[in-house]
Amino acid sequence: MSPQADQILLDALKLSPLDRAELIERLLASFSFPERKAIDERWAAEAEDRLDAYERGELGSKSAAEVFARIERGDI
Repeated sequence: MSPQADQILLDALKLSPLDRAELIERLLASFSFPERKAIDERWAAEAEDRLDAYERGELGSKSAAEVFARIERGDI
């Protein structure tokens, strides 16, 4: 990587997990590739399947605060 890219990476790693995830999503969205639509459709279907499983009582949940706290601690 170029020195500029290295610096951007170092700066990005200082962001919160949520900001890093959003940055990644925006960077990926900047690429134009045919598979993107299919990938988005599969993720949407997966999200719907997980929501249905949760509503049927087959899948548990954790609060966002708990998940982000675990990420910050490096537990996940």
